[in-house]
Amino acid sequence: MAVDAARTEEGFTSGRAARVMAAACRAADLDGRGAELIRLGENALFRLASVPVIVRVARGEEWLPTVRNEVAVSRWLSDEGFPAARIIEDLEQPFLIEGHPVTFWHLIVEGDRKATYGELGGVLRDLHSLTLPEGLVLPSFSPFDKQELRMDRAAIPEDDKVFLRKRWRELQDRYAELKFETPNGPVHGDAHVQNLMVDDQGQVILIDFEAFCYDHPEWDLMVTAVEHHSLGWQTDEQYADFVGAYGRDLYDWPGYETLRGIQEFGMTTWLMQNVQENEETAAEYRRRIAGLRDDDAPRNWRPW
Repeated sequence: MAVDAARTEEGFTSGRAARVMAAACRAADLDGRGAELIRLGENALFRLASVPVIVRVARGEEWLPTVRNEVAVSRWLSDEGFPAARIIEDLEQPFLIEGHPVTFWHLIVEGDRKATYGELGGVLRDLHSLTLPEGLVLPSFSPFDKQELRMDRAAIPEDDKVFLRKRWRELQDRYAELKFETPNGPVHGDAHVQNLMVDDQGQVILIDFEAFCYDHPEWDLMVTAVEHHSLGWQTDEQYADFVGAYGRDLYDWPGYETLRGIQEFGMTTWLMQNVQENEETAAEYRRRIAGLRDDDAPRNWRPW
């Protein structure tokens, strides 16, 4: 469903996202007053005050195929009985508001604990064992599909853009030489522990399907492997729980270093989209770009 309106040139800020969210709520006959911005990342996420609904606003019309994919995946996982975020069923989705795809999701009421790394490993093991239904066509994993847009649009110094474009080409060359030994299957595509929620009934729920694809499972294992081995974001015990639940440590695979480079590059270019929001974000971007410029330097990156 599309709603026409004039677009501005301010970029994807929290203010613009809020205006798009309000227009989408009017189009969906929902009350957007008092909505709370809960995250500004690849998307803007709002929690409505009037009903238990989350509104996701994507950055631009280029993401429309991805958003349509998210909707299809949510419906498939619901049919499978897989514990995953659910789209609002009785709305024609996605909406297209001022060039921004918008979707509406059931609110997950969180419990009193966070998901564990062992639970993440178990969820990924179960997800990778699923068989796609006939008629659901998923894309292959594309580690570079958003990077060029990010580099073009980000408010960062020009010498950073030159460096990032050079690194982007180098990573593509290394990626072309990768040899996978596993069969393709359903892949989440951004499988970090923050993309699991534990609801108030204690059920662990998988969220965020924008990178969902049909490809090699290594793409899901690389996230936690890099966070542990490169960034030190998990204890040895937490990582051992992840590996034990899934049954494999990607660090032992010869292609790990290439996937590490791809993952760190994506984490940096994802964050740089929001450097104009506040100094804290800008400072973390500077830490990450400095790390990319020195592969052997310790990473003092912070989770975001």
